[in-house]
Amino acid sequence: AVFLVPFGRIADIQGRKKIFSAGLFIFTCASFAMVFSVSSGMIIALRVIQGMGAALIFGTAVAILTSVTPPHERGKALGIYTTAVYLGLATGPFFGGFLTSQFGWRSIFLVNVPLGILVLAIIATKLEGEWADAHGEHFDGAGSLLYGLALIFIMYGFSHLPDTAGIVLVVVGTMVLALFVWWENRTPSPLINLSLFLKNRVFAFSNLAALINYSATFSVTFFLSFYLQYIRGFTPVFSGTILITQPIVQAIFSSYAGQLSDRIEPGWIASAGMAMTACGLFLLSAISAETSLEYLIGTLILLGLGFAFFSSPNTNAIMSSVAKPYYGVASGTLGTMRLVGQMLSMGLALVIISLFIGHVKITPDTGAQLLTSIHVGFTIFAVLCCCGIFFSLVRGSVRAV
Repeated sequence: AVFLVPFGRIADIQGRKKIFSAGLFIFTCASFAMVFSVSSGMIIALRVIQGMGAALIFGTAVAILTSVTPPHERGKALGIYTTAVYLGLATGPFFGGFLTSQFGWRSIFLVNVPLGILVLAIIATKLEGEWADAHGEHFDGAGSLLYGLALIFIMYGFSHLPDTAGIVLVVVGTMVLALFVWWENRTPSPLINLSLFLKNRVFAFSNLAALINYSATFSVTFFLSFYLQYIRGFTPVFSGTILITQPIVQAIFSSYAGQLSDRIEPGWIASAGMAMTACGLFLLSAISAETSLEYLIGTLILLGLGFAFFSSPNTNAIMSSVAKPYYGVASGTLGTMRLVGQMLSMGLALVIISLFIGHVKITPDTGAQLLTSIHVGFTIFAVLCCCGIFFSLVRGSVRAV
């Protein structure tokens, strides 16, 4: 999250292919080094490096796709990209579990090495050209530092809510964020051109809709995994099999939703997707210990459809609303909305659990309190999603940008 926007900006200045390749190289090398980890400190340090490599990759991937596809096919390309992402999310945990059980945890990092080398070879031989639409502009190092510190304080603070230390960290982070905004308004070459948020209605509200969507949905798996195991008594494997329904459905329909956004205003499709998500969350707020598996799976299918019809059209709206020199920043901003939304979702979920269960280990004996937490959590998330529908609808038309 800290490096997505700065690396996206560097990609706009230095070249997106160059930064994307550097990210793959760093991530692959860090994965190889993880195989030889000898302490938890070494693992954490290498995971930091992996995070930096991942930021180089995901801060530029959508920007490259947007650079090489014409506007009337952009939704299709972004839909295929979203399908690939969610296929990875759906198959990764199962594949990782198999590798861990058969060859140990180090194997899940070792497998990244040949994959990384293969992708680097494909880039070197197949991906022609370079895209540096902000070439010659200066990089805002001071703004990047303030931006990173603000995110660190806020995200780390949310992980400690509702404790006092968490509240203090969030307040400090918010103050640093205000200082960042002050600096960006005065520097001649800002990290983020704030006019993108202040004067570009589509960009601002599309990112806000993304933030709300991820804030309302990321904890679904968190809550349901507890529900399936501690209230229903299912095994982790069976619970995982049920939960994989949602990403599979999203992977199937994301490409179609992206293509549809090339013909119909993306904001309308994304709003319909958010509405389906809100309906799914309201349905989950009513589950009990006797809820049928058909009800759960049907609701997860509805959520998967909602995610599919929101994600790629919303991404299309964001990337189509900015000029070429800002593709990297737009891509990084969207990635940041995703990660911050996920953090907010988990922070809210943990606050709810601490209020109704307390600081105790979750067991089948705490099932009644856990179910109350789930009801409250999904109700709040559903209402949050309804607010997201409003912002998604009032964003305006991409075709008018």
